[in-house]
Amino acid sequence: IYDEGYTAKRMEVGAVVGAAPKSNVKREQPQPGDVIVLIGGATGRDGIGGATGSSKEHNDTSLEKCSSEVQKGNALIERKLQRLFRNPEATKLIKKANDFGAGGVSVAVGELADGLEIDLNVVPVKYEGLDGTELAISESQERMAVCIDPKDLEAFLEECRKENLSGVVVAKVTDSNRLIMKWNGKAIVDLSRDFLNTNGVRAHQKVDVKSEPEVQDPFHSSYSSLKDVLQDANVASQIGLAEMFDASIGKSTVLMPFGGKYQLTPEEGSVQKLPVFGMTNTCSAMSYGYDPKISTYSPYLGAAYSLVEALAKLVAMGVDYKGARLSNQEYFERLGNDPQKWGAPLQALLGLIEAQLAFETPSIGGKDSMSGTFKDIHVPPTLITFAINTAKVYQIVSASLKEADHPLYVLKHTPKEKDLPDYGQLKNNFDSLLDWMKEGKIAASKSVQEGGIGASVAKMAFGNKIGVVLDTDLALYDPMYGSIVIEANEEIDDPRLIRIGSTNSSNRLDFNGERLSLDEAIELWEKRYHTLYPRIVNATEESKVDIPLCEKERTYSKEKVEKPKVVIPIFPGQNCEYDCAAKFERAGGEVKMVVFNNLSVESTKQSIDTLAKEIASSQILMLVGGFSSGDEPDGSGKFIASVLQNPKIDAAIQKMRAGDGLILGICNGFQALIKSGLLPYGDVHSLSQDSPTLFRNDINRHVSHIARTRVSSNGSPWLSSFKPGEMHSIAMSHGEGKFVASSEVLDALVANGQIAFQYVNEEGVPTMNGLDNINGSSMAIEGIMSEDGHILGKMGHSERYEENLFQNISGNKDQNIFENGIRFFTHE
Repeated sequence: IYDEGYTAKRMEVGAVVGAAPKSNVKREQPQPGDVIVLIGGATGRDGIGGATGSSKEHNDTSLEKCSSEVQKGNALIERKLQRLFRNPEATKLIKKANDFGAGGVSVAVGELADGLEIDLNVVPVKYEGLDGTELAISESQERMAVCIDPKDLEAFLEECRKENLSGVVVAKVTDSNRLIMKWNGKAIVDLSRDFLNTNGVRAHQKVDVKSEPEVQDPFHSSYSSLKDVLQDANVASQIGLAEMFDASIGKSTVLMPFGGKYQLTPEEGSVQKLPVFGMTNTCSAMSYGYDPKISTYSPYLGAAYSLVEALAKLVAMGVDYKGARLSNQEYFERLGNDPQKWGAPLQALLGLIEAQLAFETPSIGGKDSMSGTFKDIHVPPTLITFAINTAKVYQIVSASLKEADHPLYVLKHTPKEKDLPDYGQLKNNFDSLLDWMKEGKIAASKSVQEGGIGASVAKMAFGNKIGVVLDTDLALYDPMYGSIVIEANEEIDDPRLIRIGSTNSSNRLDFNGERLSLDEAIELWEKRYHTLYPRIVNATEESKVDIPLCEKERTYSKEKVEKPKVVIPIFPGQNCEYDCAAKFERAGGEVKMVVFNNLSVESTKQSIDTLAKEIASSQILMLVGGFSSGDEPDGSGKFIASVLQNPKIDAAIQKMRAGDGLILGICNGFQALIKSGLLPYGDVHSLSQDSPTLFRNDINRHVSHIARTRVSSNGSPWLSSFKPGEMHSIAMSHGEGKFVASSEVLDALVANGQIAFQYVNEEGVPTMNGLDNINGSSMAIEGIMSEDGHILGKMGHSERYEENLFQNISGNKDQNIFENGIRFFTHE
């Protein structure tokens, strides 16, 4: 969200949703004799002072003096912790748990029980030299403190070791009612729990609430043309920024962030299936609301409308606002003891509470910071509402316009006097829209935000490039928070609806006589941030790289296997194993996951032996995607490749291959197959400096997008059910997906029919145009196979689709290579 006030103290705010089976969750009272185990990352000096630093006024020296206050994350360890906490064998042993945030050990451990004795000397460290105070207050991330009954300690530590995690007992629970921390055998903290429970000194503050706004009324736009409004800082396209984040991870995404055939219509929120180890039709939907202009005008109205906007977005997606729960996140200028400055958060609090009471939507989380000042630059009064509720996937409505000749309406919210929300009217409107959705009358809907009806309708039109004629007396570009634009499947006769126009097939926007072609409007919309966050490069490159399609007969393994065994090694940082396992299991395979433990030299050797044994006795080796070794530059598959080239692993692979074994590598796994030589050569001994590689995307950043690919050859057991030329829409998520090879290698791949998949345009023709070839791959290659077809590698995450996902994306999204691999052995 853009505002001049964020120029020096930029705003980065988000919300995270967690989900766990209720049966796995325990919250018991620790007893004397219980132990506290610290698991996860080691402790360093990063994050010391972070809790206080987040509410500190900054100046020109802050970059040098305060940089160590920033916590340094470790995604690899975070993933290990996620796996551990999805394991009921581990979680059911935990009485109580805390993650590490503000305050470090002193808080994460110190809050777990009334009586504690903490030994700071056993806290794992990143490096030597930390003193007791640093060990106690460092906010180093990716650590958990858990309370365990001593009789369950060894079992719990064994579950940690299985996930490549270290665990150490750092404290014991006592009946002393005191928090004691020891370092080098001496108590450096010894505090009464009764004192800690007082929360320290009580503070009092006088507040002076200004009654008259001093800025321009934000409810009336200064824009009079669509050309101008599309380039507004908070209306302009942010696709290039959004696609830097993985939107499809976890095989749960019901709505991609941008929908329609052209993936250009921003959706109203995040909708994800619950992450269960099975099929579900239940999803969680989350939205947010906030407008800095309204909050500057009136923090009271800004907070109230943040909730109105968040709930309107939920309803626009087909999600009931009743039962929603909130996270409210605040960011204000440094307040000091100035009564007038304190007036802003007080007004925001009162405005939020009134809205919450009206909608009966309580907050269950939040975050605050009073540090938004740099010299004389202050952030606007910022209170953001995140709203979440559950729904069924078949209730979800996307925002892109669907068909020509449909009526367009506005379900308008008319504020009360002094711009106050009319909560009764809003609830009535929301209930009616949800009823129409259940009756199948609504094709698309989008809430009205900054940029007004005009911006909302234009964005709805972009996704499928549906033309629109608007003919209405309503002010097109005024923000109308709480109002919702709807595309109806039929005429709806209701006095609450204002008919504003209709859709057509003209490929043009006609807004009260102002006419723009859709392509021109999209170009204007994308113009503002294109140089900062480009969406595509080589957009005008039209060179076609069509090659002859290669069709072969289906083959089967020499020996039939009733339940083929699939081995999935899990290397540090990978995160797609659950999704791949589910695909193979549903196809009839038996999956064996092997966590590669590299905590020590001995554990690494043992992991090599275990993995080699499992591969040698399996039919399929699956190398999954993710961010192996933190996605290090020049090929994040290098660590995996080094394991594949180990003599024991190489021998096991050759044994498996001799028995008709198959290998599949996706994304990170594809990189490993390339880096090891298994692709395109079929073994690890043919690798040379002239071998193909995967290089950084032409766009020079990570890209998360649904790409269109075609099957160029079906000469592999993995592709046996496909017809050459068949197209799929596949989730992509990578920073290094550009396939690069010499002309000699490319010619050989074509001659041998080893090019499995290519990026294609709408007509199904492989192309170098960056709109379709999203990473700039040579010959538009998305996947290749070994000459015998038994090894397949590809960038696209075929495992991330299941029924009811990617509902706002067109095309055939079900590319079940996993089922083909199993059928090769079952002969079905």
